[in-house]
Amino acid sequence: MPIHEHPMQALAAYLPDHAFEPVVAYIHQYKIHLTVTRQRKSVLGDYRHAGGWGNHKISINGNLNKFEFLITFLHELAHLFTYVLHQNRVEPHGKEWKQNYSLLLQDFVAKGIFPPDIVTALQKSIRNPSATANGETELLALLRTYNTTQKIGYVILEHLPDGHLFATEEGKLFRKMGKRRKRYECVEVATGRRFSFSSIAEVKVVANQA
Repeated sequence: MPIHEHPMQALAAYLPDHAFEPVVAYIHQYKIHLTVTRQRKSVLGDYRHAGGWGNHKISINGNLNKFEFLITFLHELAHLFTYVLHQNRVEPHGKEWKQNYSLLLQDFVAKGIFPPDIVTALQKSIRNPSATANGETELLALLRTYNTTQKIGYVILEHLPDGHLFATEEGKLFRKMGKRRKRYECVEVATGRRFSFSSIAEVKVVANQA
């Protein structure tokens, strides 16, 4: 899927009901260049601050469902707020970013945009936001139950027991080993080579073998 720079009305198709107007208001206020891009396996979204006379830039994966798309936008918008207030003087996911993200989540929860189960799951993020999606696998697992098309037999790698076999979308077979900081080390069965996988990677469960 190619990269798309979406006009405002087209953006509505990516957002839940009642989210379009407040999101567009932020885009206009901060002159955000919003790009909807192809799926990236390691990130859901990205923020780049305005350089010189340029615009702030936010990109979001176009394969996300509407609730996941909105939450990813708010995550990146919190980076924008933090940069505007502090530039590069604070940590990217420090207390300043956490405060901005928490306030944005509270605001959008108060608008009645999210269903009750997502609201409940978001309370943890509001209290103590995680720096990356890897830190919120339970929330992501819930959000993906709202995907319009479900991948039968797929799970988030975080939820697969160590030692279990799984296949990627490309059909390669791996065995999950242990966690190394925020990513999992996995061994390709055919070659014995070791690879690093994101904990939020969606993989296909394979009947375990000895």
